[in-house]
Amino acid sequence: MEDQMWKEKLTPEQYRVLRQKGTEMPFSGIYNDLFEDGVYKCAGCGTALFSSESKFPAHCGWPSYDATVEGAITEVMDYSHQMIRKEIVCTNCGGHIGHVFDDGPTQTGLRYCVNSVSVEFEKK
Repeated sequence: MEDQMWKEKLTPEQYRVLRQKGTEMPFSGIYNDLFEDGVYKCAGCGTALFSSESKFPAHCGWPSYDATVEGAITEVMDYSHQMIRKEIVCTNCGGHIGHVFDDGPTQTGLRYCVNSVSVEFEKK
């Protein structure tokens, strides 16, 4: 999809985060404290990325998950802001979703730290 089409499809904040690799302010996202049954889909293309079963309260300011829908997320090394991190992007559309860290408290040991504006929740 061309850049202009993304600008027309997404809100300005979604565009800033999904297409320009921005980050929403901590504790500001609508899904940070949501723990209902459902699925979190890419706000850009609608691909299912995370199940509510993998969501946990990380108290870091962003929705956090310990697993993804298989094949839905691609990890990319991110060396921005003088840090070394793994960026997570939607495999289907390439939208920036957030980052993954290996400090998760669950059995997977992973914490997929996600921007709320990068996803849309579909309740079961």
